Amino acid sequence: MIVFPAIDLKEGKVVRLAEGDMARATIYAEDPVVQALAFAKAGAEHLHVVDLDGAFAGESRNRAAVEAIVAEFPGYVQLGGGIRTREAVAGWFELGVARVVIGTAALKNPQFVRDMAREWEGGIVVAVDARDGMVATEGWAEASDVPVHDLARRSPRPAL
Repeated sequence: MIVFPAIDLKEGKVVRLAEGDMARATIYAEDPVVQALAFAKAGAEHLHVVDLDGAFAGESRNRAAVEAIVAEFPGYVQLGGGIRTREAVAGWFELGVARVVIGTAALKNPQFVRDMAREWEGGIVVAVDARDGMVATEGWAEASDVPVHDLARRSPRPAL
């Protein structure tokens, strides 16, 4: 089993949102690198990072914080939040991110996800956020009319 402690970033700080509401963020740490290293010291070899501002904006907003985490964390970092273009995916892999997490685009642009999964085999993760059983997008800001299980059925499964 692999445990992925999570760091959610808002304005460069480590936060947790109440029910996905950006206005209801609790700040847990001012410096995300300090938090990442605390997870490493506790034995974490993997880290899940979410650029919450990026998820809402549709493009990276916490790049400096992510760069600092990737530079200092001694294990693998996977990143999600606003990654919706090939250039964004490529840029994160070039920076050293081990896996890219795609959420909103899995619903809104499934061909993009298929293309990225082919190009970076093993490097793409699809995350499906849900509220009341329906797929939520844009960092939880929008609710779709697609049930979570319908989107999950659309996702290609790797051959065993």
